[in-house]
Amino acid sequence: MKTFRKTILFLLSFMTISCFAITSLPKANYQVVPLPQSISTIAGGDFTLDSKTVIVYTKGNAVQKQTAGFLAEYIKFGTGLDLKITDKKTDANAIVLKSDNRNEKPESYILTVNSRQIVIDGADEAGIFYGVQTLRKSIPANIQGTSIAFPAVEIKDYPRFGYRGMMLDVGRHMFPVEFIKKYIDILALHNINRFHWHLTEDQGWRIEIKKYPELTKAGAYREQTVIGRNTGEYDGKPYGGYYTQEEVKDIVAYAQKRFITIIPEIDLPGHMLAALTTYPDLGCTGGPYKVSQLWGVFDDVLCAGNEDTYTFLEGVFSELIELFPSEYIHVGGDECPKNRWKECPKCQAKIKELGLTDDPEHSKENKLQSYVISRIEKFLNSKGRQIIGWDEILEGGLAPNATVMSWRGIEGGIAAAKEHHDVIMVPTSHLYFDYYQTRDVDHEPLGIGGYVPIEKVYNFDPVPKELTLEEQKYIIGTQANLWTEYVPTSSHVEYMVMPRIAALSEVQWTMPGKKNYELFLHRLDGLMKLYKKSGYNYATHVTDISAKIETDTNKKAIVVTLFTYDNAPVYYTLDGSEPSVNSMKYTGPIEIKSTAKIRAVAIRDNDKSKEYTNQFEFNKATLKNVELVSVPHKNYTAYGPVTLVNGTRGGNSHANGEWLGFVGKDFEAIVDLETATDISQVTVGTYMGISAWIFGVTEYTISVSNDGIDYKQVFSKQYPVREENDPRDITVDVNAEFPTIKARYVKIIAKPTNSMPGWHAGKGKRAFVFIDEIIIK
Repeated sequence: MKTFRKTILFLLSFMTISCFAITSLPKANYQVVPLPQSISTIAGGDFTLDSKTVIVYTKGNAVQKQTAGFLAEYIKFGTGLDLKITDKKTDANAIVLKSDNRNEKPESYILTVNSRQIVIDGADEAGIFYGVQTLRKSIPANIQGTSIAFPAVEIKDYPRFGYRGMMLDVGRHMFPVEFIKKYIDILALHNINRFHWHLTEDQGWRIEIKKYPELTKAGAYREQTVIGRNTGEYDGKPYGGYYTQEEVKDIVAYAQKRFITIIPEIDLPGHMLAALTTYPDLGCTGGPYKVSQLWGVFDDVLCAGNEDTYTFLEGVFSELIELFPSEYIHVGGDECPKNRWKECPKCQAKIKELGLTDDPEHSKENKLQSYVISRIEKFLNSKGRQIIGWDEILEGGLAPNATVMSWRGIEGGIAAAKEHHDVIMVPTSHLYFDYYQTRDVDHEPLGIGGYVPIEKVYNFDPVPKELTLEEQKYIIGTQANLWTEYVPTSSHVEYMVMPRIAALSEVQWTMPGKKNYELFLHRLDGLMKLYKKSGYNYATHVTDISAKIETDTNKKAIVVTLFTYDNAPVYYTLDGSEPSVNSMKYTGPIEIKSTAKIRAVAIRDNDKSKEYTNQFEFNKATLKNVELVSVPHKNYTAYGPVTLVNGTRGGNSHANGEWLGFVGKDFEAIVDLETATDISQVTVGTYMGISAWIFGVTEYTISVSNDGIDYKQVFSKQYPVREENDPRDITVDVNAEFPTIKARYVKIIAKPTNSMPGWHAGKGKRAFVFIDEIIIK
C-alpha cells in the first residue's frame, strides 16, 4: 500500500512538473512589424518547436531550399536550436514550406500553425520568404537554448504595395561591402523589396565603369571634406573609394536571395561634378572642375548640347544594365541648375535645333532637360529597361514611359498620376531619414536639419485623396531616403534608419484600416529587442516620454499631455526641480496658466527614463488672438498663428514643426491684447540658417492701435544682410523698445532679405524668414 501511494505521488509530481514545463514554454507572438493583414486563432493545440523539429522544402526547388536555410539560421540565432532542413515530407514536428497558395496577390502567403506542424504556403517564392520573416519575428528575442510554443493560428497576409523601397546614398559618404549586405538584411527584416542605391554625386563617383576607368581614379576621390554645414573649414583628409564590378555582382546576388531588387541611380544631368572632374569636356565651360568638398547644388552640370555627353551616358548605362537586372534604372534628374545652359553656345544651339521655346509653364532650358531625360529613356527602353526620375523630370514635359519619384512633396506625384504615369512617393516631409528624429537636436549627431519623428513616418499615406480611384492605381509604392552628407559611418546609418524603417514598413505593407500608432508602439517593443539582440545601433527616442502640447485660448491655458509607448508611470514637476517618484504622478493632461518649467521622467524597474523638459514663458501676448496678414510657406505652418503666442520657443531646428517660415513676402502679424494695455517692448524670435536659405530680418517695424484701423508707428530699424563668414545656424531675438504706450492692437512687420548675396547658392533670390514667438512686455 505504501509502495502504491509512493508511486501515485511520484506520478502526480511528475505530471505536475511536466505540465508546468509545458505551460512555461515561451510563446511566439504574432503581433509583429509589419502587422499581417489577418491573424485568426484556430482550434488545436500549440506547436512546440524543439531541437527535433525539421524544416521541409519542396524537392528540387533550389529557391525554397535557400529560404529554408535562412529560416534555420534565423531560428538558430533566435533560440539556439540548430534545425535540420530536408526535402523529405513529414507530417509531424515540421515547418513546411510550399507554394500551393493560388492567391492572385503577388508576395502573399498563408501561415498555419497546429499541434503537428507549421505550414507557410506562398503564392510565390517571395510570399514564402515573407511568411518566414513573420515567423522569425514572432519568436521572443530574449530566449536562448529552449523550445518555444507557437499557438494555433491562421495568418493570411499580403503587401499593400508592390514597390517597397529604401534608399542609401553612397556618393557623399561610402560604406563597406559588408555593411551594404547588412543594410540589405535590415531591409529584408522589414519586408522591403527594393534597394535604391544612389551611386554617383558631386562628391564622388562610386561604381567601376570599365569603358571609363578614369572615373574611379579621379572622380571617386575628393581632396578633403567640409566640416559641418559648409562652414568654410575642412578636415584636410582625402576621402573616396568605389565598388568594383565584381563587388557589385556579389551584392546584387546577395540581395536577390532575399527577394530584394537593387535599383541603381546615376544622377544626371546635375550632380555630376565627379564625372566632370574626370572628363571636363562634358561640361559647358570645359573646366577645370573639382570633386566637390562641399555639400549643396552646383551650377556646373553635363552639357546638354554636346553629343559626347550622350555617348558617355550610353557607355555608362550599357555597363550598368549588365550588372543590375532591375527593370528600373534611376536617372536622377533633380536639382539641375540651368545657368550654364543659358550661356552655353552648344546648349543654345541644341535648343534651336529642337525648336524649343519658353512658355508660361516651362523655360526652353527646362524643356532641354526633358530632352536629355527622354533621350536616355529611349536608350534604356531599347535595352528592355524603364526609368525612374525625381519629380523635376516633370518640368519641361515628362518622358513618355517614366516613373516619377515625388520628393518635394506629394504634388509632383499627383500631377504624374493624373497623366497616368507610375509614381513612388518619397516626400521630404515624412520620408527623409537624414532629417532629425527628435526635437532635442542638441543631443543628436549633427544632421542636415528637418524633423521627421517616427510617428510622422507612420501616419503617412502615400495615396492622396485628391486622386480618383482610377488615378490612385498609379501610386505603385513608397520609400524612404537616407542622404549621407552628415552620416559618415555605418553605425550612424543604422541609427538614422532604425526604428523609423519599422514605421515605413507598415506604411508599405499594412492596409490603412489596420494601422494604429499606439498599438504599433507595443509591437515595436518586440522588434527593438530583436534589434538589440542583433547588435544594431538603433535610436531609442520612442522609449522617451512623448508630449502633446495644445493651447486652450478660452481658458488661456497651455495643455500638456504626456505619454510613454509602454504606459510606464510618469512623475513631473512644474517649478524646474528634479522629478522623482516623490513628485506629482501624471494622471491626465496638465493645464499651465503661468510661466512654468516642466520636468518629467518615466520610471521602469526603478530606472529613470531620459528626462522630458519644456519651458513655458507667459507674457502679454501669450494665447491672445493673432491675425497673420502674410501666409506662411506650406511646409512651415507649425500650429498656425497660435504658434507665435503659445509660450514656447522654436528650438534649434528650423523644420521641427515649431517655426513659421515665410518666403517671397514680409512677415506681418497683428496681436489683439483684448484691452488697451501698457507696452514698451516687442520681441520676435527668429532663426538663421544660410544652408537652408534662411536669412535674418533686414527691417523690423512696430505699430500700435486702439481700434485696429489707425496705426501709429513706434519703432523701426534696419539690419545688415548676414555676412558670408558667419555660417552658423542660430536663433536671434529681434527686439524693439520704445516709450511706454497704451494700445490694444500691435502690428509687427519683419522684412526678409530680398536678394541673397552673390556668395550664396541662391544669389538674387528672396530668402526665408523664420519666426517662432512674439513676446510683448
